[in-house]
Amino acid sequence: MPAWLTQEVLYAYSVPMFVIVILVEMFYSHRSELKLYRTGDVLKNLYFAIINIGLDLVMKVFSFIMLGWAYQYRIITIENVWLYWIALVLLQDFAYYVHHFVDHHCRFFWAVHITHHSSELFNITTGFRSPVLQPLYRYFYFMPVALLGFEPLHIMFAYAATQIYGTLIHTQTIRRMGVFEYFMVTPSHHRVHHGSNVAYLDRNMGMFLIVWDKLFGTFQKEKDAEPVRFGIVTPLTEEQARHPMTTITHEFEAIWQDATQANLTPMQRLKYIFAAPGWSHDGSKMTSKQMQDRAQAG
Repeated sequence: MPAWLTQEVLYAYSVPMFVIVILVEMFYSHRSELKLYRTGDVLKNLYFAIINIGLDLVMKVFSFIMLGWAYQYRIITIENVWLYWIALVLLQDFAYYVHHFVDHHCRFFWAVHITHHSSELFNITTGFRSPVLQPLYRYFYFMPVALLGFEPLHIMFAYAATQIYGTLIHTQTIRRMGVFEYFMVTPSHHRVHHGSNVAYLDRNMGMFLIVWDKLFGTFQKEKDAEPVRFGIVTPLTEEQARHPMTTITHEFEAIWQDATQANLTPMQRLKYIFAAPGWSHDGSKMTSKQMQDRAQAG
């Protein structure tokens, strides 16, 4: 089997588990009248997942070529198997944290990532609501890990395993996970990440370990007094939500409208593309940090 297909095999073996877990959550939601699922939303999530998987397969060979190129210049060799895999999981998870942080703080990449946040529901199928264009550039964040001496196949295997875990934490049916709340990303932490509440914006970026957020100041505990409002700050219009492709492209269209306004300087046009989402030259919009600073000021 080609090495680049191994990741897909891991995903394939996880499918029966996901089907069972989703059906159980659907049954629990129906029986408890929680209304966690809507048919149209589930179908859209699966549609995005299929597009993402297709593009990921197309990019897989190129991704392994780039990771292999970095690996040939590796600067460290770890002989101990246990140390190798522990270090790999930590470094891969940190690389994802950086990737995720950039997606939330650069509007161009947020335009890709926003698809994952656009649903106002939150259930396990939300984990399949993939940023469909991400495979075009995701591997760049893992190239430093390969340069440090970790094999491309192992990097992508670790990424696939943590991504499977990251999909399962898209749930409202688990409130807290005890001691695991201190160092792992839990459903509670990830509910915060999907919140449009001002206090929850751009928080809890990790996929497997929450320690990166605690180290770099992006952690926010879920507040019992402030229930999470799922979705994005400016919700999709009814027409945007109706058409899956518009759901994918709407933020790129908004970037174009903002960056092509009359009487802007070249730097202002660039900031509308690459500055934090919500940046505006005239203060008519606010970034998440500006909103949080204003809320704290009272």
